[in-house]
Amino acid sequence: MDQFDHILNWKLKQGSHTFPSKDGGTCINEAAIVAAGFPYQPVRSVEDMPACFSRPICRLAMQLNDEASDEERQHLLLVVSRLACADTPQVERERAVYIATRMRWRLPLREGMAVLEGALAIGRQADVVTSGDVRTRLDALQQKASKPTSVDEYPLFAKIHGWLVGIY
Repeated sequence: MDQFDHILNWKLKQGSHTFPSKDGGTCINEAAIVAAGFPYQPVRSVEDMPACFSRPICRLAMQLNDEASDEERQHLLLVVSRLACADTPQVERERAVYIATRMRWRLPLREGMAVLEGALAIGRQADVVTSGDVRTRLDALQQKASKPTSVDEYPLFAKIHGWLVGIY
């Protein structure tokens, strides 16, 4: 994990965000877009991701991101540079089946991360992005941010989602 120390001050947050804050303040998929070298954009669904991102993997990453506690969510930073790994339709179906047969609602993050790692091992791997490149890209984005803390684009939705998660 030492190679990722430089992005540990980046804070993954629940939900989509109009723009990150000084502390990071994006979901896993928004951070992955920047880490892959694309301009920042909010992600409300996996269909908002660039074509080089695996839809089943990004859907799982989004689920894990939104179900995790604020502290747990930061463990997802370990995969932020690996989500741009879209493959053939057959491989994407294989990934989707792999994920569907192993996931259930509110799976502990450690188990969800194991499923994510397994899905990432299927098919094409993301192009290697150096930790220096990731740092430069995320740092540049943080420098453009004007607020010290992030605000969910849909705070009411996040609050209701938090209440419902507590019920299940």
